[in-house]
Amino acid sequence: MKLKISKTKQEVALNFSRYLAILIANMEEVHIALSGGSTPKIVFDELAANFQTDIDWSGVHLYWGDERCVEPTAEQSNYRMTLEHLISKITIPEENIHRIKGENEPEYEAKRYGAFLEENLPKTNGLPKFDLVILGMGDDGHTASIFPHEIKLWHSEKYCEVAVHADSGQKRVSLTGQVINNADTVVFLVTGESKAEKFKEIKNKSGAYEDYPASLVNPSSGRLLWFLDESAAGITSTQS
Repeated sequence: MKLKISKTKQEVALNFSRYLAILIANMEEVHIALSGGSTPKIVFDELAANFQTDIDWSGVHLYWGDERCVEPTAEQSNYRMTLEHLISKITIPEENIHRIKGENEPEYEAKRYGAFLEENLPKTNGLPKFDLVILGMGDDGHTASIFPHEIKLWHSEKYCEVAVHADSGQKRVSLTGQVINNADTVVFLVTGESKAEKFKEIKNKSGAYEDYPASLVNPSSGRLLWFLDESAAGITSTQS
């Protein structure tokens, strides 16, 4: 676990955008799994506003780590959020956008997307390999759409599973642990004081950390980066 701590969430977005620009510049083709959530939204805005001339998106393929089972036009759709805040504002080939189709029957879509990854991604260790998987972490320690009450889904032999949100009952399609941990690099984007307790437990391997799916992110490459603001990292104003 390598930590990159910034003072504010806007600085997190800037520093990650710089990191991403360098990564893309050094590769002819890049396969990236995106995350939903409030922090990626800030990152997408930063990329669209200030990195237009720094990133050539023509060789970048975008996928999603999870998606809510809703229409792509629905407000809750991760695809719609990415479309509005990033895709619509950059020049990227339409055929490079590989969304999870949340409007499909969930079990069918999990199987379809898993087969798509098998067919279209490079392979390492006999598994599909992303160059970069971007993750967030919920206040409950969930990541992608693997929630604590369904942590067993992380260990699934399938590439994608159908997860159910504990409170809303909403179904989601999510990547599973074997695909996430097979990525060349995994990056967490985490901001806000509400994440500090779970992050501290995961970092220190203390408390109930084993109950949090985010604690199971451990890429076989060894490249795991956490981009955090001071609030999420548990740094108070008196410490900084």
